[in-house]
Amino acid sequence: MSHFKKIFFSFLLCITILSQSASSQTVYATSSDPFPFVILSQYEATADIGDDIYILAVTSNGKQATWKSSNSKVASVNTYGIITAKKAGSALITAKIKNAEASCYITVNKTKVIINASSAAIERGATYKLSASTSNDSEVTWKSSKKSIATVDEYGTVTGLKPGQTTITANADGTSTPCIITVKSPTVQLNKASIRLYRGGSMKLFATVSSKVTPTWKSNKKSVAIVDSTGTITAIKNGSATITATVDGVSAVCEVVVLKPDITLSITEITLKAGETTSLTATVSSGNLPSWSTSNSNVISINSKGEIKALQKGKAYIYASEDGTKARCTVRVTE
Repeated sequence: MSHFKKIFFSFLLCITILSQSASSQTVYATSSDPFPFVILSQYEATADIGDDIYILAVTSNGKQATWKSSNSKVASVNTYGIITAKKAGSALITAKIKNAEASCYITVNKTKVIINASSAAIERGATYKLSASTSNDSEVTWKSSKKSIATVDEYGTVTGLKPGQTTITANADGTSTPCIITVKSPTVQLNKASIRLYRGGSMKLFATVSSKVTPTWKSNKKSVAIVDSTGTITAIKNGSATITATVDGVSAVCEVVVLKPDITLSITEITLKAGETTSLTATVSSGNLPSWSTSNSNVISINSKGEIKALQKGKAYIYASEDGTKARCTVRVTE
């Protein structure tokens, strides 16, 4: 062996001894030959997921070492000693030549995910913007545990769909951080608690809903009063009904009373001779026209305008009727 080689190997041997004393890792030869060895640039390293670490290996024979990871799912290593951190955990990276090897202990940190809110409450149809950061700047993905309650898009925007509670998670490198989203039940208020109408009358109700969702309208007695999809009530006949505006199971009610009208006749007793005619008028408080009838069509007749004609001697009654109210006029016919 030349003088130069002896000096070189002595220098490397000194480095090996110093490295062994400064590190918990063991550098050893697997042969009785004292010269085969591998020296690494570091024997312990910490990395975040996605990081690359380069380890230099000096070998006694000057050849390139072969590399191996004890857990390539945690950290892999290529033929040049470049280590890639893949997931949280630990792995032993070993550089090896014939009759010698050395190892570096790699710790891959668990990714930390920090979210801007741990909980939030929104209305149905409303949105809420979540944001998240990670310890290694890795990409965050979002997920909702109950998509029927609220959804979340790829940018962290949450949309409330119906009252309830769901967990929105920000995920990165196998680490998740939750945010509890509550979609609130709405408040529903009507502009009127009760309404009085006459038959044929109408009135529009207005609902104030905290979630801005359009309510569904319903009448419990459609024979008395009906309501359309805009909240407009129409009175059908005398009686009472309950109108309900409902959003997501929350309701507000309005009581509707359809009033009986008052009817006043222009005269309550008439005497006519057979063949004579006259007119009768009725004032109805509802403003509706009354229907006319006679108790004896052989004695008198009356048309829809209240015009009476005496037919033959006798007595009969004229009735003016409107929505359950009736007024009477007595008519006597002489010869």
